[in-house]
Parts: sequence; structure tokens; C-alpha cells
Amino acid sequence: MEKTKKRVNFILGSHNHLPFGTTDDEFEKNYREKLKPFISALNKYPQIPAVLHYSGVLLYWLERAHPEFLMLLADMISRKQIELLGGGFYEPMFPLIPPSDKIGQIELLTTYLRKQFGKRPLGCRLPAFAWEQNLVSALNNCGMLYTFLNGEQFSLAGLSDNAPCITEDQGKILTVFPISTRLNALFAQQRASLVMENLLAQTSMMDEKSILCVFPEQVFMESGEQAPDITYQIFFEDISRFEKTVNFTAPFKIYNTLTGLKKAYFPPCLSLSLQPEYTRRRQLKRQFDLSRQSLIDYPEANYLYSKMMFTHVLINQLHGDKSRKRTAREELWKAQGYDAFCPTSGGGIYRHSVRKAAYRVLLEAEKISREKGVFTPSLMAFDFDLDGKEEYLFQEEYINCYIKTLGADVFELDYLPKSWNYLDTFSLSARTNPCKRASWTDILAPREIFEATFADRIGEIKMQTAQTGFLEGGPGENAFRFCKNEIFEVLEMDKTHGKLSFRLPVNAAVPYGNIEIEKTYQLKKSVLSIHYTLVNKGANNETFTFIPSVDLSFPGEGDAFLRIYKLNTDVKETISIGEVVERVQGIKFQDIKNEVIIIIASDKLFDAYILPVRTPCSIEGETIDMYQSTNIMPIKQVSLVPDERFETEFSMRMYH
Repeated sequence: MEKTKKRVNFILGSHNHLPFGTTDDEFEKNYREKLKPFISALNKYPQIPAVLHYSGVLLYWLERAHPEFLMLLADMISRKQIELLGGGFYEPMFPLIPPSDKIGQIELLTTYLRKQFGKRPLGCRLPAFAWEQNLVSALNNCGMLYTFLNGEQFSLAGLSDNAPCITEDQGKILTVFPISTRLNALFAQQRASLVMENLLAQTSMMDEKSILCVFPEQVFMESGEQAPDITYQIFFEDISRFEKTVNFTAPFKIYNTLTGLKKAYFPPCLSLSLQPEYTRRRQLKRQFDLSRQSLIDYPEANYLYSKMMFTHVLINQLHGDKSRKRTAREELWKAQGYDAFCPTSGGGIYRHSVRKAAYRVLLEAEKISREKGVFTPSLMAFDFDLDGKEEYLFQEEYINCYIKTLGADVFELDYLPKSWNYLDTFSLSARTNPCKRASWTDILAPREIFEATFADRIGEIKMQTAQTGFLEGGPGENAFRFCKNEIFEVLEMDKTHGKLSFRLPVNAAVPYGNIEIEKTYQLKKSVLSIHYTLVNKGANNETFTFIPSVDLSFPGEGDAFLRIYKLNTDVKETISIGEVVERVQGIKFQDIKNEVIIIIASDKLFDAYILPVRTPCSIEGETIDMYQSTNIMPIKQVSLVPDERFETEFSMRMYH
């Protein structure tokens, strides 16, 4: 009698998410090219079960824009063809958020699925597969019985990518299914029929506990002109031919049959596909917490994380009003999506709109958490960015202004009426010395650099080079002193008058190192004043260009977003980006979208150079130059004999 050949257990899944801050046009494109074709094709093959994950962000949009899609999902759930997975509503990087927020995010999505489809999820998908062992307790306490990690993470734990296991934390148990990274790639490169044939040829190497789990991000397309609905139709037609030799199943169908699973512990890590190649190589050599590594690689991620934790503390201090506290927390959760903290195939942290959306809701949460009534301005020292050193936080009714001692520059500038951080910008930096763009970053440059060189943009190139965070050259000719790299001493912190003074001492090791800089900030009635005193402490004359560089991040560039004007006593002229502005009293920036006016003025006439800051951003394989901020370089020429002082003052006024 011929021995019956065993059938391969096969779980087919699909993950679907777009980050908070995505435009309606992008949602619609994703729906048209992926969501609708996939589910429409799957609906025609009821014998093929599937496990699907949709983030809460996407479900909210579908409910509003395409309720018929949710009706089809409900019908397929009722006939037990598909299972919906839970998880964090806003796709948070779980290892980075507090325990209460983990539970809140999971319960928010669980409640939504239960109300929308009448059934709570039994399993979940971890955003970006970001893992820490203590997640087991949180997931188990939220009613989750199983989750998924990718094959690379199983390899790091010394496991194969075709057998589920159990893992434990503090006495809580969780089943973990492996997603085959190898098969995901093959389904994108080859016809599904060929992949399945090759798979069946290898069944002799599998035992009865083997389960192949596939969440293909894309499926093979015969040609670039093929419509998405045809592509998915061919995919499901191909795999349906193997239903006699393959046991198509879903986690909820097979979970209770799993016995004798191996126990394992997984190292803390993040999906390697979200990391640069150099990090992936390092991760394969040793265990590494890549979810937190993004806070090191990208200063912008660390500042957003710090803002998130700061806001979390503010919300926890809100007592006596449960409704306000709940509302503030739900705003906070919107900012926790992993896309804002690391690069992704959709751009991630490089995307201006994603970071802006995160800061907007954090500022909304902060406003909700403030006591009702008249707000009392304050100045406090607080380790905001969690580096063991104090930062200095001005907080006024309309403006937040946060300052570091490194560079004594402003790294966050919030205009609260519009919930907008004008220093949420981005800068490509060498990873050996990451450097976030900021405002009132002091630069001392050779005077001749800015004489007759604007036309060929040498000045711009050199300034951009300097502002990556490095000194260009030594103390000799044509070298910059980029003060962002130097520690300023705190001279005075006057909380009563909202005044903060710094001093940068002489430093013979850097260009123009004999120049001592004193710098005083004062925030009063939505006007930030910056007073400078430069003193020549050396024995020789010093001649240089003084540039207190300012970055401001607007919603976009061009007349539809930003208009700039020259302010003199009786003249109001427009200014073009890239233009040299000569001898002005001030510059007016009109933020069209936010309806905010920002005026930078000085007690002395100054020249200025204004240019856009863009970074290359890869979105679904296409690289574009993405606007990040507008850089303003006020320019003042200074000549000092020994012991001579130069004083000047700038102001930045914001109103709507």
C-alpha cells in the first residue's frame, strides 16, 4: 500500500499599513493598487484562508472612504475565510513606549475590531517586528495568544524559519510563528506556481510541526504594464492548484493543535529590512537592539522620542479630569508610529509630513495637559533629551523654546496655537557624528568667503559642508569655527525675568578660537530675543564673518507655502530663495498654510542668505529631494582689535 504523502501546513498573510500623516491621495493609491485587488481576488477563492493585518490608521481611513471594503471583510470573517490580527493601533515601536501606552495601543485596536466586526483578535502583528522579551507579558495580558516574527529574528535565536515556538516572560506564555523571509522574496521574484512546486520538492526536510508562513509584500508581476487586479488573480489561481498537497490554514485554525513546541527566547531587535546595510551586517554578527539604535543613528528620532516621553510625563501629572487625560493620551498614541523613528520603504523618518504629524499631536496632547486658565511662563533646567545633561526649556503661553549647552542653540521651537514645531527638520549626517539642524547656531567664517563668491555659490557649498556638524579645516586660512560642536557655559539662569545667558570661552584649538562669545536668550510675549557679545581675547586683530544661522521648517517650499519679505523702514520687498539680501533691518516669513508670521530682525543692518534644505528620500524605490527646512544665514562683518567688544541683538517674533 502506497504511503500517503504528508501535506505542508501553509499560512498566507498580508500586512497593510500607512503612517499617521499620510495624505488622502496616498491612501487612495494604496487602496487602488494593493488593498482592493488583493481582497477582491482572495474573495474568489473561499477555500484559501488568510490572516490579515490592517493598522488602525488604515482602518479609520477605510471606514470613512471605503466602507464597502469593511463590509466585504466582515462577510469573509463570518464565513471563517480570514482572520484579522490585532496589535498597536498606530503601529508603535513597542520597545520605545511606556507599558501603559503598549496596553492602551493594543486595547484600542482590539476594541475597534470587536465593535466593527463582532470578534476580538486572538493574535497580533508587531509593528516593524520590533521585539523585546517583556512584550510577552503585555501581549498576554491583552488577550493575545500568538504573534509573528520574521525568519531573520528566528535565525538570531538559533531557530529554523518553518516551525513555531513558545516564548515566556514572568510566567506568561506566547506562541510565535515564523514568517519566511526567503519565501516572501521568492513570491516577489517568481510565479507562485513555480515557488510552490519548488517548495513541495523540499517537504521531505520538514516534520509534522513545520508551518510555512508567508506575508508577501508584493507578488510577481508578468510585466510592468500588468494591472494589480490581474496580478493578484494570477497569484491566487496559481496557489489554489496546490490545495490537495498543501494544507492552507490560518493561526486561529491551527493554534489549538500545536503541541510539544520548542521554547525559545528572542534577542531584542527590529526588522532588518528597516535598517541600513551596515547595521544589518552588524546585527547578523551579534545581538543588538536596533529599535533603540535608531535613536543613536538619527538625532531627529531621539528628539521626537524625548518629546514623546516628556509629554507622557505631563499627561501623567494631570489629575482630576479623566476625560482630558484620556483625550491627551489618545493624541500621544498617534505620535508613536514606528515610521517617524526610522527609515522605511515609504520614507519613514525622512518624510517631512510624517514627523510633522507626530509633533502636531504631541503638542495637542501637551496643550490638553496644561492647567486651564492663565498660563504662567517658566524657564526650567531639565534633561529633556535623556543624555545625562540638562537642557533649558522656555515655556510661554504660545511658544516653547528648548536650548542645549552644546552650541547654545535652539533645538525645538513650538508655536502652540498652530501645534507646529518650526525646528522639526532633518539633516543627512555622517553616522560618526550625527548633527541635528537647529536655530541660532553660531558660525565664525573667513570674511573673504562671502566677498564676490555668492554668484558661483561657493559660500553656500562651504556653509552646507560646515553645517553637517564638522569644522572645515584647522585654525588656518579659510577655516570655519562651527560653535555647534562646542560646550557653552551657563552664566545666569534668571527664572523671574525669563532670561538665560551662556558663554563660549576661548579655545586655541579651533579657528577664531580667541573670540569669546556671550549669548543671552529672553522669551517674552511671543518674542525671542538673542543678545550677542563677541570679545577678542587674543593678542592679534581678528576679522571674520559672524553668522547666527537659523533653520525654520515650514509646511513646504514655494509661494503656495512660504513667502519672504525684506523689511526696511519704508520698504517691503519680496525675497527669492537663494538670493543675497543686503542691508536689511529684518526679514518677514509668511507661513501660508499655518497662517503664521515670523519676523527676524536686528538692532543693526545685516546681510542674509536664504536657501532650502532638502534631503534625498527613497519612497517605494523612487528617490526624491524632499524639503526639510529653510536655512537663514544673517551675515555681519566683524573686525576686532585685542580686547575690543562687538555687541548685537536679534529678535524673532511669532504671531498669527
